[in-house]
Amino acid sequence: MVTHISVSVRGSTGISINLGPPNYDPVTAFQKDDSKACKCMLFSPDSKKFAWANGICVKIVSTATWKVLAEIPRPRVSCLQFSPKGTYLMTWEPCVTTTAGPGGPNLGIYNAENGELVKDFIHKKQTGWEPQWTQDEKLCGRCVNDELLFYEDAKFDTVAHRVREQKVANFALAPGTAPYHVLCYMPGKSGQPSFGRLFQYPKFEPQSSLANKSFFQADRVEMYWNVKATGALLLTSTDVDKTGSSYYGKQTLHFLNTKESALVVLGKEGPIYSVQWSPKGSEFCVCYGFMPAKVTLYNLKVEPVYEFGTGARNAIHYNPSGNMLILGGFGNLNGNVEVWDAPNRKLVAKLEAPDTTLLDWSPDGKHFMTATTAPRLRMGNGFKIWHYSGALMYERPWNKQEELWEVQWQSFPPGLFKEPSISYKQVEGIQPSQPTASKQVYRPPSARGTESKFKLHEEELPHKPGENPLAPTNASKAALKMKKKRENKKAKKAELAAQGESNDTAAPATPAVKEPKPPATNGLASLLPTDAEIDDPEKLKKLKKIKSKLGEIQRLKEQQASGKQLEINQLDKIKKENELLKELKDLAL
Repeated sequence: MVTHISVSVRGSTGISINLGPPNYDPVTAFQKDDSKACKCMLFSPDSKKFAWANGICVKIVSTATWKVLAEIPRPRVSCLQFSPKGTYLMTWEPCVTTTAGPGGPNLGIYNAENGELVKDFIHKKQTGWEPQWTQDEKLCGRCVNDELLFYEDAKFDTVAHRVREQKVANFALAPGTAPYHVLCYMPGKSGQPSFGRLFQYPKFEPQSSLANKSFFQADRVEMYWNVKATGALLLTSTDVDKTGSSYYGKQTLHFLNTKESALVVLGKEGPIYSVQWSPKGSEFCVCYGFMPAKVTLYNLKVEPVYEFGTGARNAIHYNPSGNMLILGGFGNLNGNVEVWDAPNRKLVAKLEAPDTTLLDWSPDGKHFMTATTAPRLRMGNGFKIWHYSGALMYERPWNKQEELWEVQWQSFPPGLFKEPSISYKQVEGIQPSQPTASKQVYRPPSARGTESKFKLHEEELPHKPGENPLAPTNASKAALKMKKKRENKKAKKAELAAQGESNDTAAPATPAVKEPKPPATNGLASLLPTDAEIDDPEKLKKLKKIKSKLGEIQRLKEQQASGKQLEINQLDKIKKENELLKELKDLAL
């Protein structure tokens, strides 16, 4: 029986671990890593181990005691992966290339219990670096230089089977046990089609394929097996749509099993945002089409069985038991979250989680986590834990000076938790302590914590009584300002003439309030023209802009003189003072 679920947190303050629902307390037995260079972290699939890389070494701890099991001295590791049973830990670091060729091995396979090296390889690309395993860890495969290599029983010194007759750009090893199945993407040569081919290990001759799907347009191919290894989806993508009908390129979705293959017919034109198999393995869901996107549920016969309608959505997330799913609009969308009862096709709850960059279900299937993380978003970082009924249960906002990079639930083997019963009544939760980030007005770092001096209608001219302020006009704002100043000057002259005074001898009336000039240096104050002396609206616009920048520079210099530490962009502004003064002098000539 599971007594607790942990949540690992990685950010600019290092790595820490908290308990999940219902108490959310810090795990005090885990010694927090304060390194700012923690690049990755991972729970093992069996929930018994936790590993992370901190820029000095890779550490593996036991989740039962949180004591260190092993330390692997690899400071440059940036990717981690466990084998399905947690027996092995795989690491990848950027490959070092010298004039003599590639440096030492950068992909390592280690015993997760003691950190001993089992085998290491050279693997240049980060994409597809992970060796793939069957669920029983009896078979392991790697794709190297368009060849597919297989190892049996973790004997990595001997290649048990090699696929070299056909070029293999990518593959997906089925997650089940024997007989093992492998889906391969084999790119075609110029003018020839590419193929997605399904094989039973170790029979990889073209005539031995169990299913084939050909296609011409594919820059990338992604493959998704269902949990029962009875069906797979193959998503092909092109970076550019040659027909010009789509900015996103073109994507197609194909279905394959051991008996047949079929094209997944979508009900709307546009990109495919998300593809998810139900954990039950009997259906899959696709989010696709130009916004508002459409969401369709398909059975294993590739027949649409339910439409979730359209909306601002780009993500699908099933809970571990498969009886609920979330449809959401994240990233640059509105952050709407819909929780659905999957078997009964009913909406359970609807809530808002703006600026969400990460969403993941808890292993218990009752809670889910939303997070706003850097570098995607650097404002409003933090994470929240929700009940599936839409109640907010916990939140942890980040300080403005800190960044949150990643949040992970502890992994557990499938079937360890009972399928949750679904109630349509919202449980009691908490109120959010912070306003949603998407509703806050953005202010640059230099202006935060100070009072805003912005006035909405500061640049608008007053209107005459009865005049419609919304009436269209062809004149620019600069031209309207010049017109107003000329009218004021004429009115002033007319008033002086009526009093019988000469413009040359009369004391001037109280002048209109003018914008203050920025501090001028190098004797330029006497050369600066006033706004009323410039008839060219464009020249006036440039003058005002330069004066504003010089005023800002003067304020920054005063702050610097008082001992305040300026930011890099503020120091760069000060360096441009002489350049601005030269432009100002040229305008005065």
